Amino acid sequence: MRTFLRTADGVPVESVYDPGAGAVYEGFAGPLGVPSGACRDLAFVIAHGFTGDVDRPHVRRVAGVLRGHGAVVTFSFRGHGRSGGRSTVGDKEVLDLVAAVEWARRLGHARVVTVGFSMGGSVVLRHAALCPGTVDAVVSVSSPARWYYRGTAPMRRLHWLVTRPAGRLVGRYGLRTRIHHRDWDPVPLSPVRAASRIAPTPLLIVHGDRDGYFPLDHPRMLAEAAGGHGELWIEAGMGHAEHAADDALVARIADWAVSAAG
Repeated sequence: MRTFLRTADGVPVESVYDPGAGAVYEGFAGPLGVPSGACRDLAFVIAHGFTGDVDRPHVRRVAGVLRGHGAVVTFSFRGHGRSGGRSTVGDKEVLDLVAAVEWARRLGHARVVTVGFSMGGSVVLRHAALCPGTVDAVVSVSSPARWYYRGTAPMRRLHWLVTRPAGRLVGRYGLRTRIHHRDWDPVPLSPVRAASRIAPTPLLIVHGDRDGYFPLDHPRMLAEAAGGHGELWIEAGMGHAEHAADDALVARIADWAVSAAG
């Protein structure tokens, strides 16, 4: 089922619901076409990385693995794909995730787990900190720990893409990503500070030891901030975000989420 959700600030966000393997539709009810016979237990809400969208093959692949463990909500962040608005690179995107999580609840799911990658990984951390009690577990993959990091070549290229008019043109026409021209004001809560505020919600931090964007001090900072409610997986040979998360890793993440979400 595909629809557009409306965020608190009025942005239409394209979203897709998959009731999961084995779920049966018995009909539709409600203004959003809610499947009345859908799976009523666990739902994963996937928050993709920067320049991704709901129809990117790597997002659909991750969703395909997770659907074997529960229902799946995918969506395109603002400024990405067919969603409205412009990307704020992790700031207002929290409102997009709020809308997706609320949709999963309206569909009747008693347990909701957010799974975010890169930019989406920082968004799920901030969402859990700013909206306590709204999700049952959080998985953050390949997230930065701090803002404005420029210590790697890929991150220096990303900053050029976001901060320069020429870069935003490349984003719009080359990467299907419309980027807002304004700087953050105020600067949003950092991922590492967010991680310290998520407890008692279970948190899993996943990072590859070959991540070309963020070195290993980032996940270690997040795990230290999370304390006893955070679990850290450093994955040997893994690169960055959805592209690098193979099916076996996604299945392990799903198993962790099923257990952690109770």
